[in-house]
Amino acid sequence: MTEEIIGTSNKVLEVDLSSKTWSIYEVSRQERKLYIGAKGLGLKLLFDRMKPGVDPLGEENMIAVMPGVLMGTNGVCSGRFHAVSKSPLTNIFNTSSCGGPFGMQLKTAGWDGLIIKGRCRTHTILKIDKKGAYFEDGESFWGLDTEAVQEKLLKDKKEAALVIGPAGENGVKFANIASGHRFLGRGGLGAVMGSKNLKGVVVKGGDYKIVPVNKKKFDKWRKRGQKYINQNEMSSYLLRNFGTNANLNLNNSANILPVKNFTSGRHDEAYKISGETIKDVHDTSFSTCKPCAILCGHKGNFKGKKVSVPEFESVSLLGSNLKIFDSNLISGFNEICSKMGMDTISAGGTLAWIMEASEKGIFESDLKFGSPEGIEDFLYDIAYSRGKGAEAALGSRELSRKYGGEDFAIQVKGMEMAAYDPRGAFGHGLGYAVANRGACHLSAYVVALEVFFGLLKPDSVRAKADFVKFFEDLTCGINSLQTCQFTMYSYTLEPLLSKYTPNFILNILMMNMPKLAISLIDFSLYSKIFTSVTGIKMSMWGFRRAGERIHMLERYMNTREGISRKDDTLPARMLEEPNETDKDKKIVPLEKMLSSYYRKRGYDSNGIPLKTKLKKLKIAS
Repeated sequence: MTEEIIGTSNKVLEVDLSSKTWSIYEVSRQERKLYIGAKGLGLKLLFDRMKPGVDPLGEENMIAVMPGVLMGTNGVCSGRFHAVSKSPLTNIFNTSSCGGPFGMQLKTAGWDGLIIKGRCRTHTILKIDKKGAYFEDGESFWGLDTEAVQEKLLKDKKEAALVIGPAGENGVKFANIASGHRFLGRGGLGAVMGSKNLKGVVVKGGDYKIVPVNKKKFDKWRKRGQKYINQNEMSSYLLRNFGTNANLNLNNSANILPVKNFTSGRHDEAYKISGETIKDVHDTSFSTCKPCAILCGHKGNFKGKKVSVPEFESVSLLGSNLKIFDSNLISGFNEICSKMGMDTISAGGTLAWIMEASEKGIFESDLKFGSPEGIEDFLYDIAYSRGKGAEAALGSRELSRKYGGEDFAIQVKGMEMAAYDPRGAFGHGLGYAVANRGACHLSAYVVALEVFFGLLKPDSVRAKADFVKFFEDLTCGINSLQTCQFTMYSYTLEPLLSKYTPNFILNILMMNMPKLAISLIDFSLYSKIFTSVTGIKMSMWGFRRAGERIHMLERYMNTREGISRKDDTLPARMLEEPNETDKDKKIVPLEKMLSSYYRKRGYDSNGIPLKTKLKKLKIAS
């Protein structure tokens, strides 16, 4: 018989792989209020448990897997969970969001989180149910790809898994973790799991039903969220019809699409791999996170098979950035990465570095821009860490440190850059430079205001520090609630004040009075949903304050690992070389924005959080 959990169970399962033991940690009401859940709570739990300087691939590193307070409530776009660990790619803390089924089963097994620590002595499968954790031999699963291992592991509809492919087993620094056909994608979490000799984590859920504390209020806010999503053009039309690849034509038109390792920003053949063309040519249908109201995920017919349509970042980094404009080829590259368990952004960015380094004669390779020849084999070589692939498995930063060419290794803090050229969106460039996990486009999605909606002048530094900070705070809150970040389009733009204020007035306010403009943005739906589920009172500004606290904690954790101003930068290509297709020859004036951002953030001039700020946010006493 299914039991009810009112609000949150507040039970986190802590599993020690070394001793094959487990215990339960009870999340306090204060921790819930300060850090919300998912990303925020995961960071806090690891902050309390891990010393600075831990080897990401060592026994002392931990992985926290955290569904948020919305998981299991049937809330709008509530099918996402978060993972937190120290990254072998960047050597700092990494967080990643996933829409696969694992989070739902973990939550309905009665667990509000899972902490994995230690290292198995042999290849192992970890199994979890409402009673606790169990360990099974995993030798027969070792070597299987992410699809095959899930097919072999899962025998019950109430089960879901986190698994790694060969890339994680072989320590590829950008290996990912799969749950269904979704991934904890960036930063090498798959390599962390592989270093623990852990092939998969299987959880059996369905024992508990999650019931909001105030179901009447929750239903009201859920219906409002659905209404906003269905009203908003970005969420109800572009993303729903064309997936994240709706961004490709927008980026190409704005001259910010990565082409040939970010040397150009547009290409005449780019339309061939756009969401609009893929929908038409490949007969796409929905394949989404569950539950979802936006429906951005799709599958389509590629070379006679129905497979997941590559996301925008994958299409760009494995396509236009390699000067390849054949959607069937790109789908093939994407499928290899998915089955092997590798991040497509880092894989594409590393391949682009290799192609350019080969052109310049500093790295020996047959891979060439515009040619698909050899790419599939090389991706397998990376996953199995063989030949030249073993070096590529380290990522573009390590390759460039060894061979030269650091100026065209398009990465920040070791993480390869996502598919937006910051020379055409200065605020987004600042966001890349200061993002806690590296060159992350999702930390502060300022490009939406700069390019998609035209509310901030893209090639101006004015107000950019304000909006980077605002979006970082809001995004941390959303990723801790947790719900889909794409709800930001509808939840912030559909409330009456934003919806009916003319764009030219919004532009004037945002550019000249950013603090006032931000104070007028209504994102209260997030805090109302949190309160209705947990019963913990939180205002809109309290929600933003929690997001600020989470961001600051993550920064503080990274500065203890050595991060400072020297690391808050962009590739030399963005700071010194104009985009070849930009007639205005712009470069990113990063330093003009960085000091302003530090002041607004509460960092000192070297990018270290001030003790007074940490105390004010209740991070340190």
